[in-house]
Amino acid sequence: MSSIPMIEQTAGKGAARAAARRGPGARGPRSGQGSARRPGFLTYGFLGAVLLASLFPLYWSFLVGSHDNTVLSRGIPLLPGGNFLANAAKVFDSIPFWKAMGNSLIVSCVTAASVVAFSTLAGFAFAKLRFRGSKGLLVFVIATMAVPTQLGVVPLFIVMSKLGWTGSLWAVIVPGIVTPSACSG
Repeated sequence: MSSIPMIEQTAGKGAARAAARRGPGARGPRSGQGSARRPGFLTYGFLGAVLLASLFPLYWSFLVGSHDNTVLSRGIPLLPGGNFLANAAKVFDSIPFWKAMGNSLIVSCVTAASVVAFSTLAGFAFAKLRFRGSKGLLVFVIATMAVPTQLGVVPLFIVMSKLGWTGSLWAVIVPGIVTPSACSG
């Protein structure tokens, strides 16, 4: 007696013979199409161009950061200069860099955790619970994504100034606690 249970064939009696005739690796009715085909030169060329375009801002930042203002005022340099470490030290000395980095870390962690928590609750409610007005509420949440964020900057500043939060991290954290793009999925 075999310890492996027999699997019942559900595709029909001739399906195994037809698959064997097509040969190994053939997935569809015509081999050479679909997922068995390898990407060509154009695909790799396009991906290489996207990679170079993605890396260019990093290279440009390093290039500009390694020169002084006199070199940059004469024209666009093509090779990096030798002042990168000195210019980086000036940045760390002129602004409270580590305080800004800590503030960014606090804002991003609190915002990410709250968006995950609230979006999970809203996603569960929209997907599994049936309540009166759920369709209209979902349409409203999705419609708020059509409103650009820039339209709310001035009213948001007015609200934050009335709350006395200007200049604090709460003014950055609270508006980003719940976003409609994460809730509508």
